[in-house]
Amino acid sequence: MHDSSSSSPVPAFVLAPEGSLARSIQLFKAFRVEQTDPAFFYGLLAADTVREISRFAPVAGATILDVGGGPGYFAEAFGRAGARFAGLDADAGEMTAAGIDGDNTIIGSGLDLPLADSSVDICYSSNVLEHVPDPQRMAEEMLRVTRPGGLVYLSWTTWFSPWGGHETSPWHFLGGRFAADRYAKRMGHRPKNDFGKTMYAAHAGPMVAWARAVGDGVLVASYPRYHPAWAHWVARVPGLRELAVWNMVLVLRKDR
Repeated sequence: MHDSSSSSPVPAFVLAPEGSLARSIQLFKAFRVEQTDPAFFYGLLAADTVREISRFAPVAGATILDVGGGPGYFAEAFGRAGARFAGLDADAGEMTAAGIDGDNTIIGSGLDLPLADSSVDICYSSNVLEHVPDPQRMAEEMLRVTRPGGLVYLSWTTWFSPWGGHETSPWHFLGGRFAADRYAKRMGHRPKNDFGKTMYAAHAGPMVAWARAVGDGVLVASYPRYHPAWAHWVARVPGLRELAVWNMVLVLRKDR
């Protein structure tokens, strides 16, 4: 791993104030152009992610693993912040989709990370947990490769949120398989996020319970990633958080 800062087509972003309603609105507007302008959407999200993680641990000089890194937008943002970054993805095509050069890329599964124990300072994953059949195993793997004192930052789309079915939403409320089959019938092809194959029902409650009980980590924070700070309380209410959080964050400190 090395410092990945380099020239790239990904611009720097002026972020709205941390924890503000303006930040939530800025991110929501970006979501609307995810398909038409991915460089803007993912570039903004990456810059915001670097700031979010910096609330819990220094990024400059840290060795960071992004589980499910996909295209190189996050590598660029962390590189600008002075991190030593590596991205892991199961799909080589995803890694090159943005046309951004990146040397620090690893092909592998989030369920069986091809790294040694205690090998990174920060292990990060965004919107991957809903794409693996065993989310707790992936979280445990992230803890395993994080050094004692290091940080795990895990966020994912909760299944019962309005966007839980991704492009098959809101029909996922009637069942994931129904939603995927409906999409295939209407569009003539299976959805990218095909329930039971490339997408699964990832809930907040079981993951929060896991984080509180895990033996080698301490839960530092749990909150809705895109909400303003004054609305973080919804993540503490069982049931409500499954619907209202949209994207859940768990932050753990590796303690041994």
